[in-house]
Amino acid sequence: MKTGLITSNTYQNHNTGDGHPEKIDRVTAVIKNFKKIDNKNLTWKKPVKFDKSILKKTHNLDYINFVEKSFPKRGLSFLDGDTVISPGSKDATIDAVGSIIVAIDGVQNNEFKNAFCAVRPPGHHAEKNKAMGFCIYNNVAVGAHYLINNYNYKKIAIIDFDVHHGNGTQDIFYDNEKVLYISTHQYPYYPGSGSEKEKGKFNNIYNIPLPAGTNSEEYLNAYEFVLKKLKDFRPEFILFSAGFDAHKDDPLAQFELSSKDFYELTKRTLKLAKVCCNGKVVSILEGGYDLIALQESTEMHVNALLEFN
Repeated sequence: MKTGLITSNTYQNHNTGDGHPEKIDRVTAVIKNFKKIDNKNLTWKKPVKFDKSILKKTHNLDYINFVEKSFPKRGLSFLDGDTVISPGSKDATIDAVGSIIVAIDGVQNNEFKNAFCAVRPPGHHAEKNKAMGFCIYNNVAVGAHYLINNYNYKKIAIIDFDVHHGNGTQDIFYDNEKVLYISTHQYPYYPGSGSEKEKGKFNNIYNIPLPAGTNSEEYLNAYEFVLKKLKDFRPEFILFSAGFDAHKDDPLAQFELSSKDFYELTKRTLKLAKVCCNGKVVSILEGGYDLIALQESTEMHVNALLEFN
C-alpha cells in the first residue's frame, strides 16, 4: 500500500505578514521537496469540503462563529498576539481541518496505509474557545473526534513531538477517556503548560517535559516512555502532531535534534502501531521554522511512513 500526502494550495493565501515565523514558505518548502523526490508510493490528495458540524465536536459554537466573522476583507487581523489572519486564511484554515479528515478516510478505506498532512495554519495550541500560538482550529483534535464519532473508535492516541507543548489538545481532551494525549516538549517554555503533574481526568494526559539543550540521545531515551505508554494503552488509531521545531537549527526553541531523529522516532512508533492498530497512523504538520531543517525532517518522517506500508 501507499502513503497519503494531503495538501492544498490554499495555505499560500494564509498571509501572516512580513517577518512572521509561521509563513507561507514553510509548506512551500515541504511540498517542493516532495515533488522533487517524486516517490511513486506517495498518493497526493487534496482536502474536501466537510460538514461544519464536525468542528462543533472540538470547538465551542461561539468560538467558531467568532473565527468566521474575524477574517478581514483586506489586510491583516489578529486573533491573539501571535495568531495573524488575512482574507485568504479562511480557506486555508478549513482546508487544514479538511486534510486530516481526508487522510483518516483514506486510511479507513484502505486507499493508503498511513498519511501525512502538509498544512498550515497549525493547530495544537488552539483550545476549545481560544486561538493561540499561530493556531486557529485544532486540526488533530478534530481528527480524533472524527474517528470517535464517525468510525466509532474507542481508543485514540495523539503523539505530539512539537517542541512546544500542545496546550490546546490537552485542554480539549483533558476529561476524555477515549483519547490518550502524549507530548514531548521543552519545559519550562511557551506556552507554559505541560508539566508532569497535568495528567487528565482519566490519567489520559502524559507529559514528558525536557530541558533546553536536550540532545538526540537524551530525547530518544525519553521517547521510550512514549512507547511504553502506547503499549499499555493499545490504541486503535494513532495521530501525530508533527512539529519539527525540536531540530537543532530551529530558531524558536533550544533542542538539539537532527533530521534523522524524526525518522527514528517515527520508525519506533510505527513498529508498535503495526502490532496494536494494524499501522493505522495519520500525521499532521504543526511547527518547524527553519526551512531546510523542515524539508529534511519531514522527508525523514515520511520516509518512515513509507517503509511501513
